[in-house]
Order: sequence, then structure tokens, then C-alpha cells
Amino acid sequence: MLSAGYGKKKGRIGLEMSEETRYLTFALGKGRLAKKTLQLLEEIGITCEEMKDKDSRKLVFANEERKLRFFLAKGPDVPTYVEYGAADIGVVGKDTIMEENRRVYEVLDLGFGKCRMCVCGPESARELLQHHEMIRVASKYPNIAKDYFYNKKHQTVDIIKLNGSVELGPMVGLSDVIVDIVETGSTLKENGLAVLEEICPLSARMIVNQVSMQMQTERIRKLIYELRERL
Repeated sequence: MLSAGYGKKKGRIGLEMSEETRYLTFALGKGRLAKKTLQLLEEIGITCEEMKDKDSRKLVFANEERKLRFFLAKGPDVPTYVEYGAADIGVVGKDTIMEENRRVYEVLDLGFGKCRMCVCGPESARELLQHHEMIRVASKYPNIAKDYFYNKKHQTVDIIKLNGSVELGPMVGLSDVIVDIVETGSTLKENGLAVLEEICPLSARMIVNQVSMQMQTERIRKLIYELRERL
């Protein structure tokens, strides 16, 4: 458990010299999450000017003064980089953390990128869910779907992995329902679908490598404290 009062004592603002000798590396999910994360980091005085150069072809960016490195990665890869220690810290959606199920510490809900993981489909499928009938479920998130139906609903289902627009599943007869992220629900409505059950709320989360949490405790705890104060 990370202490909520950490960092309030005078003299703890500076980094421990033993931890300052190496970089602290961040893996950020590409797109809106990375942009929002960098904005949040700037609020606590952490900047990376290199990343603001849109013409740069660099893959890894550094803040030499604070011994920080940053790189962008596809969302599903972020937990992998963190688990294997290529990054000390990662920022990615809760859906990715659940789907990838990597050995990392989830330390902070950053509060942005809010949406829901839901079971969706035509209204006619609602009865199939209530009666625990054998159904076909299409999803980009087969592991989340499997855990929800098998372990929480105790319903046997046939899960079909899709990579594109999963809303097509029920529309063309591939599946009875889908498991997908819902933000506004407008796409569902336009295609004659609705939210039938909510699995869980989602948002951007900060994850930490398990070894890094022990080896760079001072720096990481200080960062978490400062971010939490801004949320």
C-alpha cells in the first residue's frame, strides 16, 4: 500500500542519489492517452521538449536533467514492455491491462479516458443473457469476455475474436452479442444495438514494473504522490 502522506516532509523533494544514477523509463500508449499523460506530467514539472517536435523520427525521448526517458507504443504492448523491464512505468487503458494480464503493479487511476466495457447487442439478445443460454460472443477482448461469462455469469459461450468493427457481429449473424468498449453509445444506437450488461468501468491507469518498484521506490512513490495530488 502506498502511503497517502508520502512526500509531505521537508527534505524529501530531491531524488535519492542512488536512484538518480539511472533513467526512469515511461512507456506511453499512443494517441490520446499519451497526450493527456504528458499534459498531466507537465503539471508536476515533468516535461520532455523532444517529444514536442512533430518532425522528429526519434523513437526514444529523454529529459536529461531529470534522468527520464519516454517512448510511445501500441496500447497492447505497453504492459509487455513494463513486465519485462524495458519500461519502469507505463500508462495504458484498464481494458488493455485486463486483456493482457501481465505481471505488473497497477498503482494509479489517472481518471481520464473514461468509458465502459459492456456486453452489447440487439434487444432480442437480452433474454439469452438472462436465461444463460449458449450464445456466440464476438470481441476484440476475448480474455475479458471469457472471464466475464465463465467466471462471473457462469454461462458457457462461444467466443469469436475479431479485430475490426465488432458491431458487425450481430448485424451479419456472426454472433448473438459483442463485448466491447462503450463511450457514448452513439455507434451502437446507429446500428440498432444497445448496452445489455456492463462489465466494468474503464480509464487510463499507471502501471509499474515489479522490480522497479523495489529498486526505485523513492522516485516512483514521489511521482505517484505528486500525480495523485493533481487528480
